[in-house]
Amino acid sequence: MQRDFRWLWVYAIDDSADNNRALNVDSTAMTLPMSDPTAWTTAMNNLGMAPLGIAGQPILPDFDPALGMMTGIPPITPMMPGLGIVPPPIPPDMPVVKEIIHCKSCTLFPPNPNLPPPATRERPPGCKTVFVGGLPENGTEQIIVEVFEQCGEIIAIRKSKKNFCHIRFSEEYMVDKALYLSGYRIRLGSSTDKKDTGRLHVDFAQARDDLYEWECKQRMLAREERHRRRMEEERLRPPSPPPVVHYSDHECSIVSEKLKDDSKFSEAVQTLLTWIERGEVNRRSANNFYSMIQSANSHIRRLVNEKAAHEKDMEEAKEKFKQALSGILIQFEQIVAVYHSASKQKAWDHFTKAQRKNISVWCKQAEEIRNIHNDELMGIRREEEMEMSDDEIEETTETKETEESALVSQAEALKEENDSLRWQLDAYRNEVELLKQEQGKAHREDDPNKEQQLKLLQQALQGMQQHLLKVQEEYKRKEAELEKIKDDKLQVEKMLESLKEKENCASRLCASNQESDFPLEKTMNGSPIKSEREALLVGIISTFLHVHPFGASIEYICSYLHRLDNKICTSDVECLMSRLQHTFKQEMTGVGASLEKRWKFCGFEGLKLT
Repeated sequence: MQRDFRWLWVYAIDDSADNNRALNVDSTAMTLPMSDPTAWTTAMNNLGMAPLGIAGQPILPDFDPALGMMTGIPPITPMMPGLGIVPPPIPPDMPVVKEIIHCKSCTLFPPNPNLPPPATRERPPGCKTVFVGGLPENGTEQIIVEVFEQCGEIIAIRKSKKNFCHIRFSEEYMVDKALYLSGYRIRLGSSTDKKDTGRLHVDFAQARDDLYEWECKQRMLAREERHRRRMEEERLRPPSPPPVVHYSDHECSIVSEKLKDDSKFSEAVQTLLTWIERGEVNRRSANNFYSMIQSANSHIRRLVNEKAAHEKDMEEAKEKFKQALSGILIQFEQIVAVYHSASKQKAWDHFTKAQRKNISVWCKQAEEIRNIHNDELMGIRREEEMEMSDDEIEETTETKETEESALVSQAEALKEENDSLRWQLDAYRNEVELLKQEQGKAHREDDPNKEQQLKLLQQALQGMQQHLLKVQEEYKRKEAELEKIKDDKLQVEKMLESLKEKENCASRLCASNQESDFPLEKTMNGSPIKSEREALLVGIISTFLHVHPFGASIEYICSYLHRLDNKICTSDVECLMSRLQHTFKQEMTGVGASLEKRWKFCGFEGLKLT
């Protein structure tokens, strides 16, 4: 594992909540000959280690070793009050400059910055132990503690006689601090003897205690994760329904009241169902259960009424939608008419080319949308105009056609089966003849195998013949049924034609003039009065108009005649009076809005003319 250490500018920010508490650096145990007092803090922060003072105390709080940053301090930006412009970052190819570290009993000299960083092995999981090599021969455990206690709390030191040792820290991030000292040359006091000097090599060490603690921690995290997921699943799981209480008179009265309430009916009917399924119905409580079931039955009427109300709302909504669609379609028609009028030559010539193109596109889009809405409206109207009688006729004809087609298909299938059986029968006959010929040539009539095969073939032939007879009978029966259905179909078609003819005759009779039940006596073809009834009408009308010398309207005359006979038609009376020109005449009386047609009796003057 290799790390690049860079020096950054760090600005000390006064904390107003702590009454401007400044960062203190203890220089009793280790001194740094540099102008910036926070350089050590910056270097340790770059390493992902908590910044420590010379005495080993953390300089800044809230350091998160997992993230490699301090969480309690906001990020420094050039826009923060009290800060100047942040200098540009140091280029990554610039070498790291390490300072001399002075301790009480020894001095640490930094390595050559031009040399590559010391190589390290792969970091074991949960590593808290480091290997330290290159110690002076005269180095003691006290000197090792003095050098490495600045990195953190030391739990154990295992020193060897061959100038190396293993140091176990209390936390994992302290190992990264110890790796910072790898490559330093150590000198005890001011002696230059070879036994008092050495070059430190710090590397990760694999220890069973570290691995065991890491595995325990991972198992604890897995347990916490499982617990968290289980709590989340329980939180998202729908709550269980409350248990249904057992039957009692008090609970029965409560459920009976809930059954009468629409909002609580579902809950009450579920309770009633549970009681019945539990078998809590007995002779003593049967009447109570019957009353609750009766209440549940009365709820059906409310549900039917509710459904009818919803259906009514749906029909009203459909009608409203149809009306709105009709209004929209009318407006679309008006818009399309505007486009068409604008496309005529007297207005089209005054538009520019771009305007004409836009108008054409708009007209095409409006016509497409109008056609879509028109098809939708016509579809709604076609659905409303469908009649049940037509549906029934279509259903009957379709069922007859399907039955006929099914019988035809069955007859064809039977015919095919009959042909296949006939072919099989011919094949068996040919095989029997071949066997007989072979038997006659070989003159081996006493062969038991041939006789047995011959018997089997004869039995198979008899079975096939019987099956063929059955199939032929079935085929004949199906043909008879098909003929019967065809005859029934012809009879039904004849009946439909006769019904149509009767309907046409009835319509012609209704269209003709309705005549009364009295017998009509015909007179001469040239006479304007064709029957005795018309003669009676002429006499009565003449008498009525003689009493009214100034004339009367046709409505007034017919109202008088209706008192005598309700079957008299106004058009027939007017036609009769118009035919008798010498007996009755029509005059216009009144002026303007009071203009009126009146009939008068002129029989006395007409007698002279005839």
